[in-house]
Amino acid sequence: MRRREFISLLGSAAAAWPLGVHAQQAAVPVIGFLSGVSPGPFAQRLAAFRQGLHETGQNATIEYRWAEGQYDRLPALANDLVGRPVVVIVAYTDAAALAAKAATTTIPIVFLSGDDPVRLGLVESLARPGANITGVSWFGLELVPKQLSLLHELVPNAAVIALLVDLNVPEAVSGAREVHIAARTLGLKLVALNVRTASDIDTAFASLVRERASALVVGGGGFLVSRRDQIIALAARHAIPAIYGFREYSADGGLVSYGNDTRDAFRRAGVYTGRILKGDKPADLPIERTTKFELVINLKTAKTLGLTIPMSLLGRADDLIN
Repeated sequence: MRRREFISLLGSAAAAWPLGVHAQQAAVPVIGFLSGVSPGPFAQRLAAFRQGLHETGQNATIEYRWAEGQYDRLPALANDLVGRPVVVIVAYTDAAALAAKAATTTIPIVFLSGDDPVRLGLVESLARPGANITGVSWFGLELVPKQLSLLHELVPNAAVIALLVDLNVPEAVSGAREVHIAARTLGLKLVALNVRTASDIDTAFASLVRERASALVVGGGGFLVSRRDQIIALAARHAIPAIYGFREYSADGGLVSYGNDTRDAFRRAGVYTGRILKGDKPADLPIERTTKFELVINLKTAKTLGLTIPMSLLGRADDLIN
């Protein structure tokens, strides 16, 4: 090769190199993440999602859209993501999943739900979700009767127990009816306290005091988890023993929690998202339901409340926080 031709070829390759780099950068897929709540209280869950995505070897940019507890904003936020070059939409909270489903029938959706996705109308069946949607769900409302039973075991003298109900959860009201039945079976009076906003939570605790409830079950729902600092502080102020659905509550000072490992659920959603980025179709990915349950007791909070934890509970606990 002549010297002049070599220099010309080298110059052409050098000129093309930045374009190649740009093409590689542009090829990084964009994931849309839609949620009805705020990001701060869910940092560990988001880290678990990114871990699951990393396990598949996928690299992606994530566009977050947070409704900050204003669930009526979700349809507009979902449509905004659909209008952007996102290749997958991940939806956390039931309302976010329903908004994403209404916004697109073509972009793959991976949802995270604490309810039965078939009952919600998200999918046709757990084994064959169909269309453009799949996801991971855990047991939420179904566990509240069990949580009520555990709380009764912890404070057997409590005759009136309050239930904090998140009205942002589509099936919250029907779930509360099942808890009322469970309470009657245990010979307890149950007082349902319905909330939708942060100010409602303060009002609910004022009602709890008026009703002379001496224990509290905090229902499921992403909104309540996002307000856990407020709820834990109010329970401490009124010296109310409370049981919660997720470990985050006990870790942050709540008395006891019983429920699914949601960090594992988010990790598995990350894995599903990575698989879709690799070419898997959502319709062929069965809905995963978490089956790992954990009972966590905060012994420091129990001591502050003057409670002695029964050995029957201590022996069944998966974790004790001192």
